[in-house]
Amino acid sequence: MPLAVRSNLFRFMNRLERIAAYAQGKGYGAATMQQEVRLLQSLLKAPPRLAIDIGGNVGNYSAELRRRNPSLEIHIFEPSTTNIDKLALRFGRDPLVALVPLALSDQSGSATLFSNEPGSGLGSLTKRNLEHFNIAFETREAVETIRFEEYWTKNLGRRVLDMVKIDIEGHELAALSGFGLALNAIRALQFEFGGCNIDTRTYFQDFWYLLKKHAFDLYRITPLGAEAITTYRESDEFFLVTNYIAANRVLR
Repeated sequence: MPLAVRSNLFRFMNRLERIAAYAQGKGYGAATMQQEVRLLQSLLKAPPRLAIDIGGNVGNYSAELRRRNPSLEIHIFEPSTTNIDKLALRFGRDPLVALVPLALSDQSGSATLFSNEPGSGLGSLTKRNLEHFNIAFETREAVETIRFEEYWTKNLGRRVLDMVKIDIEGHELAALSGFGLALNAIRALQFEFGGCNIDTRTYFQDFWYLLKKHAFDLYRITPLGAEAITTYRESDEFFLVTNYIAANRVLR
């Protein structure tokens, strides 16, 4: 087969592969916030009263939660001082929104928030290697970390958590590990998985077994709705931004 024909064939197959993956929700995670909130809330059998937004950034997710639920109590965790200032301007007059200037992790203490610029949505507790995108991760900020179980006990009275969203650039698994007993109090959880997990060396398999152990049903958010993920497959290790929902079989 001539080289030019072979090259065109490979490009076609690559494009076909991406289209098939996208239709399954793999790589569908960018700019799907309204779909994420809608599907997360659709899995609840009762109106939500308490939501936790972990990695609030500038508050777009929480704003969508508020738009759908005018009386919903929301706690936003965001360690970047640049973004906390923006969140305060956006939600400062909302008595049902609590701003928590901390990063969630598997232990309480201190850490460094790395990013390409102050307030970046790429900010992570890991210094990511993004040279292949010509992005330098040289901005650093000292932040405080906390295990969510501590906050849940001291500030929330161990209440049921109707909706929890986690988007913290590769540290979602560490945050879930810090939930402790609070993991059993979540009715519906949404988390992101993608290229950040390459840098943190965490895999979808880790989420699968942790959440299955705690009686969660898993779904992948797709352009067609929520697809139930009933078995773990190595093909689920797809490192383009993908969003998942986990619904607690006991509480939902």
